[in-house]
Amino acid sequence: MDSLKKALAAAEAALEKKAYDLVVLEVDHLHSIADYFLIATGRSDVQVQAIARGIGERMDREDERPIAIEGFNHGHWIVLDYVDVVVHIFFEPVREFYRLENNWTDGREVVLPEPYRSQARDLTLRALG
Repeated sequence: MDSLKKALAAAEAALEKKAYDLVVLEVDHLHSIADYFLIATGRSDVQVQAIARGIGERMDREDERPIAIEGFNHGHWIVLDYVDVVVHIFFEPVREFYRLENNWTDGREVVLPEPYRSQARDLTLRALG
């Protein structure tokens, strides 16, 4: 699976678990860490863990396995490293504190295809509203 499809599959799985404030950043032109970052937010540590599990299950079905998983037990900031796609799932106050996407301002935000774009917007509006 190419890296953009992998990032979008992870985004779809995150949205299925009601992740919000979802951002996919293309970062391959900035660093060799990954081609894409997926950054998502959950409202509780339990939801953050559920989002990570949902992404893991979806990626397993795609025959993609992470080379590393960090932070799962605490559920405040979980990182799933799929080599060319790195997924960051934050508990809301932790994301506000670290503002990870601000460290990658030269990253290009990927416009999510429909219906993901609308779903992501609606979930974010509900969470913030």
